[in-house]
Order: sequence, then C-alpha cells, then structure tokens
Amino acid sequence: MKFLKAGFFTLVLGFAALYIGSGQAYAQETAPPGGKYQKVSSLVELPDFIPGLGVLYVDPATLPAGPFLAYDKEGSLVSTIYMIPLSDLDEHKGFNNLAAAKDEDVDHVDVHFNAGHPGVPVPHYHIILWHVSPEKAAALK
Repeated sequence: MKFLKAGFFTLVLGFAALYIGSGQAYAQETAPPGGKYQKVSSLVELPDFIPGLGVLYVDPATLPAGPFLAYDKEGSLVSTIYMIPLSDLDEHKGFNNLAAAKDEDVDHVDVHFNAGHPGVPVPHYHIILWHVSPEKAAALK
C-alpha cells in the first residue's frame, strides 16, 4: 500500500512538473476548442455544465485519460483535467508528455477520487490543472 501511495504522489508531482515545463498550447482560450475536441455531453449522458468543473470537451481518441478541457459558463478555459483509472495506477502504467491546455502557469492542482460516471465508468482520479484561482474554481456552480 505504501508503494501505491508513493507512486500516486509521484504521478501527481509529475503532472505538476509537466504543466510548469509545458510550452505547448493546444486549446483555444474560449469554447468550443475546435479540432477533434467534442463536447462531452454530446458523447455520453452528462449535462452540458457540470457543477464544480464546467463545460467539458475531449478528443474521444484520448479516452479515458484525456485531457478534458473545461470552460466556464462564459466560455473561458478554466482547467485541463486528466481522468486516470485506478487500474492503470495499479498496473504502474506511465503517462508521459501530458500537458496543460495553455501556456500560462497553472494556478493550482486538485486531485479527486471518482467511483465512475458516464464516459469513464471505472474508478479513477480526476487530476485538475486549474488555470484560474481557487475562488473562481469554487464559483463554478
């Protein structure tokens, strides 16, 4: 169990290092992001706006991990989200070259367990790279 916890925290630290060093921006600042990204609510049975996260877009080819791009009700990019299945962590699967959706520094990172939902039905962690302050993130209701 100690090894799993250490591995998980190493993964989280790796995400933090990736966003600090990432110079590649691949998302528009406003929704919709374009390219291969599709609104998650058009792919699975979820609402357009998910309280606490926003309006999500994903390239279906990147599922289940993502990145998911989250926008507020005004269409501004608020976060980049990765959804990492527990089974992948248990198998010590690597996730290389993950990046934040934009060049700007990430304000903060949140990690939340989720037992599963449409689109990612298996137990997983949401690793959220917030591009806005904690106050703006908390206002996504």
